[in-house]
Amino acid sequence: MREVFQQELHEVRERLVRIADLVADAIDKATTAFSNQDVTLAESVIADDHLIDDLTHTLDELAIDILARQQPVARDLRIVVAALRISASLERMGDLAEHIAQLSRTRFPEKVVPKSLRPTFKEMGRLDVAIARKLTRLLESEDADLAEEIRNEDDLVDELHLSVFDKVLGETWKGAASDTVDATLASRYHERFADHAVSIAKKVQYLQTGDWVVSAT
Repeated sequence: MREVFQQELHEVRERLVRIADLVADAIDKATTAFSNQDVTLAESVIADDHLIDDLTHTLDELAIDILARQQPVARDLRIVVAALRISASLERMGDLAEHIAQLSRTRFPEKVVPKSLRPTFKEMGRLDVAIARKLTRLLESEDADLAEEIRNEDDLVDELHLSVFDKVLGETWKGAASDTVDATLASRYHERFADHAVSIAKKVQYLQTGDWVVSAT
């Protein structure tokens, strides 16, 4: 029975990695579609979001079944409980990637944000993709260095997010009301995506230590 239990825990971790990989692909495609106004790519992100949702739901069912049957304790219990919380964050990250893609599709054939903000969003997108790829590797390896890198890159996303608000609220901003709304929403989606990754990184560290990591900021 113990061997079966360990196999089930291994299956939980493998499924988390698979979901994280799909999320990384989704944000990569979504941010590319956003920058290039590629409606075909945007629609593929929207169409494939159910894959993340479906995998998340089946993982949750497996985790709940393990809790009911195996009644794990100590680190094993932390793995199952953390998996439930991580899967929820991953599902939300997939939804945020879909929201970014939806903005691209809605504004097609025009670009979503004015020219003055495009470099900022391109960099935010690059950082989100880098964070998502590192998150997949973190779930595979539980490498503490990757968790730290994710937090550092999240700080950069936060700075860019604030710069967008400074821009659209500034006296020199000439964008239409729709430009302001789109820029604000898109910036928020990018920022929240990275925030969820940091939340997952903290949960992975919790798996290692049994203690929650508190940010210095």
